[in-house]
Amino acid sequence: MTSATENPTIVGTTRPLVVQHTLAPPDGRTKYVDIMVDGAAPDVTIRYFTWKRALAADYDVFHVHWPELMIRGKKPLKRFARRRALQVLVFRLKRRRIPIVRTLHNVTPHEAGSAGENRSLDLVDRATSLYLRLNPTTELPTDAEAVTILHGHYIEKFAQYPLPEREHGRILYFGIIRPYKGVDLLFDAFRELPGDDLTLRVVGSPSVGQRELVEERVTRDPRTSALLAYVDDDVLVDEIGRAELVVLPYREMHNSGAILVALSLSRPALVPRSPANTALREEVGPGWVIEYDGELGPEQIAAALQTVRTVGADAAPDLSRRDWNVLGREHEAAYRRAIAIAEAAR
Repeated sequence: MTSATENPTIVGTTRPLVVQHTLAPPDGRTKYVDIMVDGAAPDVTIRYFTWKRALAADYDVFHVHWPELMIRGKKPLKRFARRRALQVLVFRLKRRRIPIVRTLHNVTPHEAGSAGENRSLDLVDRATSLYLRLNPTTELPTDAEAVTILHGHYIEKFAQYPLPEREHGRILYFGIIRPYKGVDLLFDAFRELPGDDLTLRVVGSPSVGQRELVEERVTRDPRTSALLAYVDDDVLVDEIGRAELVVLPYREMHNSGAILVALSLSRPALVPRSPANTALREEVGPGWVIEYDGELGPEQIAAALQTVRTVGADAAPDLSRRDWNVLGREHEAAYRRAIAIAEAAR
């Protein structure tokens, strides 16, 4: 579906707003929530998610991120209870004319849920007043209005840490290790790549079954190593800074915070071709986002290494459109537009 309105003009009151997010508070490790907090406009107060707060507190806008995370849980009874709580919440929001704004990090969850979960997610989408797209290529779940607000960079967040020099031939994957992210493909492709001067480093917290996969792959090639943990920002900056090339071999890639992390530290990234990645490549300038078609192979890695070696050591990608202060003002305008939509529905 396409949006009825894209980046509409916002008119009306400028009273302060309270926005209830479905995000946990910052934990000292850089995440998307940091953009929401540090980039928030002066007239926007942010509240972090608890079910009690969502169901009982006063706020002006309910901002949804990754809605499936609100209702998932290890035990069936907990999942059922959360789905029922979500029904009550949506009813409350409709009754009080509080708009739902949803950021489309992913159109559908990476890990499929149950039929009950899918019905709950459909309920959220039917009640959504305004979608926020992180790139203009995202298809919308419904015919609600949409605004494109780009994913912010992390330049200032990481500036407090020393950035090491690139190491020739060092290839890096970082981030949570899930099956859809294709880390097994990266190991297999790298193993076929000749060169004793090349190394592969994998850094991130593994999901179920992925630790064993990575540890087994590391035993096959002495040029590979892994740090299987959720690392602090100083460690992350050091690992990315030492890389000559970041490779994100996702089997499915739409929006990626990881690629913005790499670019924020001026490290090029090899990624699968997609409309979103192509738009980002055109935005940031040549040599920073390198796309490949089909399944990742050694040839694509070798070609990407040759490309990044044409980029000057002191060069940086153009991330000027992703300044947090600008994005904060755009979010405020979107919230006010969502309120206007909800008021018009009376």
